[in-house]
Amino acid sequence: MSDSLATVVIVPALDEGENIESLVEAIRLQPVECVIVVDNGSSDETAARASAAGAVVVSEPRRGYGYACAAGSAAALARGADVLVFIDGDHSSAPDEMPALLQPLLDNTADLVLGSRVLGRIAAGAMLPHQRFGNRLTAAIMRRMSGLPVTDLGPYRAIRSTLFKRLDMQEMTFGWPTEMTIKGVRCGGRIVEVPVTWSTRKAGRSKVSGTWKGSVLAGYHILRVIARHGWKR
Repeated sequence: MSDSLATVVIVPALDEGENIESLVEAIRLQPVECVIVVDNGSSDETAARASAAGAVVVSEPRRGYGYACAAGSAAALARGADVLVFIDGDHSSAPDEMPALLQPLLDNTADLVLGSRVLGRIAAGAMLPHQRFGNRLTAAIMRRMSGLPVTDLGPYRAIRSTLFKRLDMQEMTFGWPTEMTIKGVRCGGRIVEVPVTWSTRKAGRSKVSGTWKGSVLAGYHILRVIARHGWKR
């Protein structure tokens, strides 16, 4: 438990059997109450290995990053979470940087904390050139449309449950983090960024950067969400 805030970590995972066990073990060393791994229709041993490492496993067979995040969020809220932390299942983000994400919430200076890879460190090969370009472009559009001085649209983030409940999240694709940020602005949430590290995945192939199709689809969904919600105030 993170001081007086019950913190639950949500890990959306699809075929991350080679990564999930070490990731869950690392997260459980942090000041959190529970780790929820959402098995998003894996064909490997993701669920079994996550459970063996001490995670609560939730099944969400409908494929989609947003579907997995939504299922994990519902489970976290049902457990009385004050704070929801989202981290990808490929172990590219560093669990030991979680206290930095939580600190602005503990200090009551933020309601949503975004982990910025741009402000932090991106390991060689962890983000391909087209990903860097797309991330810069979408972040610039976000700044222009929302007024939020955001530098990154990464997945590593922490949000108060009180704000999360007001967002009415609807996006069931890779646009989920973008929708959360835009709606957080519209709801008057206090949003800050903290530097985080982005490493190469420990094993396996990325569903996004591993293929051009995955990268293009992710970019499309992010831009679509910005276009849909970004102009609203």
